[in-house]
Amino acid sequence: MSDNDNSTAQNSETQPQFAIQRVYLKDVSFETPNSPAVFATQWQPEVNVELNSGGTRLADDVFEVVLTLTVTCKAGDKTAYLVEVQQAGIFTIAGFDEPTLAGMLGSYCPNILFPYARETITSLVSKGSFPQLLLAPINFDALYAQHLARQQSDAGKEAPVH
Repeated sequence: MSDNDNSTAQNSETQPQFAIQRVYLKDVSFETPNSPAVFATQWQPEVNVELNSGGTRLADDVFEVVLTLTVTCKAGDKTAYLVEVQQAGIFTIAGFDEPTLAGMLGSYCPNILFPYARETITSLVSKGSFPQLLLAPINFDALYAQHLARQQSDAGKEAPVH
């Protein structure tokens, strides 16, 4: 029986594990640099969304992933509002090979964080008295694949020519 117990314990140690420990708002900023004048202008907004994510190892199998979204809305040549949100999470990720781990940090975890960041941005924009802004879903798998392709392309360009 003890042999059976040991093999069960070994299998649970080598099984891939993923757990969300915490999701939290790390940083937030909302600016309306041209208010109140911007409220009197014709409203044909031009919205630009930038996103970035990064992961940091906190312990052996514990990682912090931070998803940063910056939304800039312009009315003509004036900035109506600027929102920046850093949505973060602490994740336990164990038992995965390095490429899979990198994919989880670069795609899977940001995908979990995005709805929280989107809700925060929507709320801030509404509280700023602007029309509701609903960000479209983002395909983090495709973005991560593009990131990997760029890295491979850049590595190929740096290879010495004989």
